[in-house]
Amino acid sequence: METKINSKSKRLEALLWSIALPGFAQLLNKKYIKGIIFVTLEFIINVMGNFNRIIVLSFNGQIQEAIEVTNYLWLMFYPCLYFFAIWDAYKDAGGGKKPFSYLPLVFSAYFVTVGLIFSPSFTIFGYLLGPMWLPILFLPIGLIIGSIIRWILVKKYV
Repeated sequence: METKINSKSKRLEALLWSIALPGFAQLLNKKYIKGIIFVTLEFIINVMGNFNRIIVLSFNGQIQEAIEVTNYLWLMFYPCLYFFAIWDAYKDAGGGKKPFSYLPLVFSAYFVTVGLIFSPSFTIFGYLLGPMWLPILFLPIGLIIGSIIRWILVKKYV
């Protein structure tokens, strides 16, 4: 039982560190080259896409300013890097052994990217949510669709 708890704790720890910053969990899992590559890519994309500035502006309700400073050509790399780093860290920590278990994160990356693409003009009840909040709203849609597709594939092939 102790081993099962330690295994789950290790997977959760990797998942949470990777959510905090892509590459941290790889460093924790002693995958130093991968970890350094992920941290470096995260830093480059974050700076080139102005992501930290977008976050600060969005939290302060300055959505139009956040849209204006967004470099969409750079920021569109972020969701795929982010979710791949999470998946990679989770797998390295011993998770992801069930068939098609990667699909919810893959579809999350897709839908967050789509949310980012539409963020300068897509409104909900007349509110423009911008390049941070709209992609976050698209995240659960990706998780749900990925989970449904996984469920269908597991029923069909496993």
